[in-house]
Amino acid sequence: MTTHHTSDDNGATGTGAAEGGGVDPAVRAELSRLRDSIDNIDAAVVHMLAERFKCTQQVGHLKANHQLPPADPAREARQVARLRQLAENAKLDPAFAEKLLNFIIGEVIRHHESIADGNR
Repeated sequence: MTTHHTSDDNGATGTGAAEGGGVDPAVRAELSRLRDSIDNIDAAVVHMLAERFKCTQQVGHLKANHQLPPADPAREARQVARLRQLAENAKLDPAFAEKLLNFIIGEVIRHHESIADGNR
């Protein structure tokens, strides 16, 4: 089995080596199974973000080619409201979802500004 460096929900990190002690093998197996799922989800999130940024790069080029501003505050506000509702429906903290989206939007705007600067 691969040694994983993960962070559990409580923030504790472990490599698996120090956890073996007197822990029931069934508990270790369940922990490993859950961590494998977390690792798979993390990989999916990274791939989804990569696809999202491919699309936003295309939007940035389209905006730059047509002299549109890098930021669209009205769309961003709609997206925040939409994501907060999705988060609530998924039992995820809407404030966390909003912070994450705001971080992503900030990166997208930075990319759009860079693209626009390259077109001047």
